[in-house]
Amino acid sequence: MSALPGSPEATATTGLDSTPVQPPAADLPPLTEQTRLEAREIMARYPQPRSALLPMLHLVQSYQGYVTPEGVALCAEELGLTKAEVGAVATFYTMYKRRPTGRHLVSVCTNTLCAVLGGQRIFDALAADLGVHHDETAADGSVTLEHAECLAACDYAPVVTVDYEFYDQQDVEGARALVAALRRGDKPHPTRGAPLTDFRGVSRQLAGFSQHADAAAARAAIDAPGEWGPTLRGVHLAAERGETAPPMPAGTERHAPDAGEPAATVRPTGRDGETPEEEAADARVAAADNPAERAGAALNHPDRGTEYGRRRPPGGREQAGTETPPTRDPGQSGQGTSIEREA
Repeated sequence: MSALPGSPEATATTGLDSTPVQPPAADLPPLTEQTRLEAREIMARYPQPRSALLPMLHLVQSYQGYVTPEGVALCAEELGLTKAEVGAVATFYTMYKRRPTGRHLVSVCTNTLCAVLGGQRIFDALAADLGVHHDETAADGSVTLEHAECLAACDYAPVVTVDYEFYDQQDVEGARALVAALRRGDKPHPTRGAPLTDFRGVSRQLAGFSQHADAAAARAAIDAPGEWGPTLRGVHLAAERGETAPPMPAGTERHAPDAGEPAATVRPTGRDGETPEEEAADARVAAADNPAERAGAALNHPDRGTEYGRRRPPGGREQAGTETPPTRDPGQSGQGTSIEREA
């Protein structure tokens, strides 16, 4: 790749943002105690608190417009992680921004079908109008523009989204008019989906909180009208032609959920003094077709002794050889405890 790491071109090509986090502006709103309380509310939704990291990053982004160093620190403190661990997640997913974002995020799909039908021309025209490149914000702070690798709406190509709401079957002039309206402060209704708010509002929605002022506004967003023509075209054609899916053949056998299991895992006999769980695990190891399957079956064997390539430590508690002891502080070895890895 010719683009240098951290450049807009490299970010657009790889999908990974390796640029430094931009220092906070002097007028950046602080993260308050309310932010921290909402973060704890998110954590309470999950059996393992660290599973809350993704929505928590959306939460801090909804307050400050991007994932700031302060936001990374808050997530790390609440979850008992290092800032490096939080930063590794925030830099992997492109929905987490690492520099101040405009009032609206405009994403132009430039993947294959959208590009063929004019997506790249749309992006180039908007970039020229705004005076920006990928992942940059117009000087007036109104719009951040980005390439989108795929918006999963090929039947509506070429597609533009604003704050992740769809504006379908765009052309250059239509997209330019849309962005001009956004810069004036207008909010044109999406082709389908909820009424437009702004980037911080949708970040709050992604964190699991309502971005709307009251219940009526939330219901209106859910019930918003939309144009579903291309997606439903096949259904309508089938109805017009009287076509239906062929029926299932009579007497079609339905396989039991355990049909693919070795017999001993379905009906343990208890022979040789083994428990049903041990006998079933032995059968899974014996039935493995290759070394990888055998290793996987052995890993979950209740008696993970030397015959399965594992060591039983003193005291009888089985542990993987690379597992961090539970008494270690998470993050010190870079591996974490088994509970953390399961999250």
